[in-house]
This record gives sequence, C-alpha cells and structure tokens, in this order.
Amino acid sequence: MTTFVDRVELHAAAGNGGHGCASVHREKFKPLGGPDGGNGGRGGDVILVVDQDVTTLLDYHHSPHRKATNGQPGAGDNRSGKDGQDLVLPVPDGTVVLDKQGNVLADLVGEGTTFVAGQGGRGGLGNAALASARRKAPGFALLGVPGEERDVVLELKTVADVALVGYPSAGKSSLISVLSAAKPKIADYPFTTLVPNLGVVTAGSTVYTVADVPGLIPGASQGRGLGLEFLRHVERCSVLVHVLDTATLESDRDPVSDLDVIEAELREYGAGLEKRPRIVVLNKIDVPDGQDLADLVRPDLEERGYRVFEVSAVAHKGLKELSFALAELVGEARAAKPKEEATRIVIRPKAVDDSGFTVTREEVGGEPLFRVRGEKPERWVRQTDFNNDEAVGYLADRLSRLGVEEELMKAGARNGDGVAIGPEENAVVFDWEPTMMAGAEMLGRRGEDHRLEAPRPAAQRRRDREAERDEAQKEYDDFKPF
Repeated sequence: MTTFVDRVELHAAAGNGGHGCASVHREKFKPLGGPDGGNGGRGGDVILVVDQDVTTLLDYHHSPHRKATNGQPGAGDNRSGKDGQDLVLPVPDGTVVLDKQGNVLADLVGEGTTFVAGQGGRGGLGNAALASARRKAPGFALLGVPGEERDVVLELKTVADVALVGYPSAGKSSLISVLSAAKPKIADYPFTTLVPNLGVVTAGSTVYTVADVPGLIPGASQGRGLGLEFLRHVERCSVLVHVLDTATLESDRDPVSDLDVIEAELREYGAGLEKRPRIVVLNKIDVPDGQDLADLVRPDLEERGYRVFEVSAVAHKGLKELSFALAELVGEARAAKPKEEATRIVIRPKAVDDSGFTVTREEVGGEPLFRVRGEKPERWVRQTDFNNDEAVGYLADRLSRLGVEEELMKAGARNGDGVAIGPEENAVVFDWEPTMMAGAEMLGRRGEDHRLEAPRPAAQRRRDREAERDEAQKEYDDFKPF
C-alpha cells in the first residue's frame, strides 16, 4: 500500500459565479417600483496552502479531482447571492506547482504560503446594478462567469539542509538514526529506504535538518531504480554527504568507484547539484576490513579535495566531529543565501497601447473568419443570455465601446464575414454586419420603460396617439395590395 507520494496531477475546478437576477419591485399601490434584482455570488477559489503537518501528497493521489462550491444566484428585493466557499488544500512544505507543459507556476516554501490553483468565477450583475439614467428598467441580468478549471502537477521537493546520498545499504539510514531522533527502517537488504527520511540535528548553537534519500544506482538520473523519483529531494539541500560503504560484500565495488558513480549521476541530473559543498563519510569502520579499506582510500579522497570523516553508526564513532563539520557548512550556506522578503509582489503592467483584445484573421473552409480574443470580450460573452434580445443588445453596446467593430474593419472584415469571440473549442460565432454595433448604439432608449416615466399631459398623449394612428395608416397605404 502506498504511504508516500511526492508527485501527483491535480484537477482543480473553482466554483461558478451565481447568475444575476432580473426583477421589478412590486408592492401595494406601487406595482412598478423599479428594478430590484440582486447580484450573483462569487464562486469559491481552489487554494493550495503549505501546512507543516502534511508530509505527503497521498490524499491527492487517491482523490485528484477537487472542486470549490458555486456562488448562489441573486434574488429580488436587492438580495445578492451568497459567495461560494473557498476550497483550501494543504500541501507539504517544498511543493512545486507546474502546468502540464512543465512550467513552474509556484514554489511553495514556508508555513502558510499560498497559491490560487483555480480562480472562482465572478457573479453576474442583477438588473438593479445595470440600471442607469439611460437604462432605467433593464429587462435582463448578467450570467455568472464559470470558475477556472486547471490541471496542475504537484511535485514535492524535500526542504532540508543536508542530503545523505550513496548506494543502497551504504548505512545512510543508520547514520541519520544516530545523528538525530529519526527512526527510519533499517535492514540488511538493498532499497530498505523507499521514502526520504528527515532528521533534526543539533550541533552547538546550530540546528539543521538532514535528509536520508533512497539509494542511488548507475542510471538513476535516467530513471533506473528509485533515483529519478527521489533525486528531486536533493535539489533544495545546501550540503551533500557521500556515505561510502567500506564493508561492502560486492566484489566489483569499492568506496572510490562508488563515489565516481554517484558523482556522475548528480552531474547528469543537473539542477546545480555539482556546485554544492560535499563531505565524504567512510562508514562501517567498526568492521575490521572496513577500517583497513578506509585507511587505504582516505589519502586518495583527500587528494581530490574532499573532507573525509571515518564513522561507525553502530559503534557511534566519529559522529560528533561529523555533526559539527556539517553545522559549519550549513552556517556558511545560510549566510551566503540572500535574504528574501516574506512576500514578493510581482507587478506586470500592461503596455500603453494594449487595447485588451486582439483580432486575427483565419481561413475556415476557404472562407475568412475573424477571431476576437481578450479577457473582457470573452467574459462578456459568457455573461450574456442570448435568449434575451435586450441582453444581446447590451453586449453589442459593450463591444462597440471597447472598439471591437473598429478593429474588425481595420482587419478587413466585410459584411457577412464570420466573427468568433473566444477560443476555437468554445467560441460564439456570428455573421458580422458593419451596422450591427452602431445599430445597437442607435437603440438609445433600450431598457427604458415608459410606465416608469412621469405622466404626460393629456394634450401630449392625444397628439402622440394621433401621430401613431397616422403612421400606421401610412404604412398600410404603402404596402396594401393593388
């Protein structure tokens, strides 16, 4: 049964925004009191939060689909819908968020660090919010925006100061168990360690963490054995410790060749591991042949520039010197690391000439198609109820004011050409008429209700009725059959 998972694919779906309400206030002796439709509630976000009590991504391995709640629709009497509840997902410290293409979206390090994996949709405006001096009684409301759906990859990279690397059964787990209070599984067969183990070590006034990484073998950087799965846990460590077995029973292995193999795998993996400070530990000197082999290879290792420590995890030999040497290197690494502010705000201003949308020409079946892309026009389309002519006219007004019609004309669009607003898989397509947008502006009294206007004088009402009767008679005379 899987107990440790450090890489999962998460399907995050934020909540949809609630629809706005189209309503007219009614009460005794005042049947038409004006629009009073409330706004829809905002959809809930999907938020990743670093939690120190979480050490694995196992929950998301079993349940990868997570969805926040939707916002509630608005109601009459100016009642706004309830906002959807945010879905907070705890993740381990050191979790990296990537998109499906492998691009890093966020690096979550530190208790309480957050990342919004899915943005909730905004609620639609009710007709009360859409009312204006020109549009006193809107007969429509805006729809809620669907919540963002995103597939992200979560990768856990252990946050530790020191990483113990080496062949399987080199004694890494035994070493971390005596240096710290960690209790890893220890046995006399390869690949005993299947998950990274963390231990906290105190050396004088310095406190640091040590990670016991599963054993590496030749080809680990290409995915052989467990190497590729767990080499990522070495990336954040400031110091690397080569644990070499001086009492191996395999005839084709020795400490120097083991070191060369592991160094080659670290270089192949990259991620700057070749630049990290190193210490070599010759383990198992409590075995007679182990001490002899350590004495034999130590001069060669020191000649290469390594600091070498002879230790015995079983006999507790050389541990104090090793722990203080690691504390010294960790202190130097911490001092050299630039201090970062707790919160970094990245400002990406828009270009001065950014219109907020683009118009591109495409060819579909030999016919031209002009595609409009942009956050505003696409959101406005999603908020429009196309069964309501007044709502469609309101959309036309907004697009005209944004300058979409003007850009279409500049791009060479002609009467009857196809225009698509949105991406190819989810676009609203219509035949463009150059007067359509302007015509929407010409409907200047859209949304007004004469029943809400002040009463007209009797003489004015009589003249209006006579004018309407004369106009109707003229239309009949023009079109009556001969």
